Amino acid sequence: MNLGAIILFDGVCNFCNKSIQYIIKRESYDYFKFASLQGEVGQTLLKKHQLPLDVDSFVLIKDDRVFLKSDAALRICRHLKCPWKLLTILLIIPKPIRNAVYSIIAKNR
Repeated sequence: MNLGAIILFDGVCNFCNKSIQYIIKRESYDYFKFASLQGEVGQTLLKKHQLPLDVDSFVLIKDDRVFLKSDAALRICRHLKCPWKLLTILLIIPKPIRNAVYSIIAKNR
């Protein structure tokens, strides 16, 4: 049985909030649950998974596994309607390169 996944996001970031609204409109089915990194649920999940409480990335938690930065973003795309789902192919690019691009985008949000 597929129980979905949870996305933790920066609740004070306008870009992050708009991204979450975008995901909600385009997910294939109600797969994702959402929580702010700053909220009680987000902070509890960060502690549970031994992540810094001031993490500055989308966090995807699926099957008790944690994905950050480009890993999270691309795995989220897997559950969106086409053409977004096709971006999953970018997981073949080495993580340091993907995360460098992710960091540039995140820095300029």
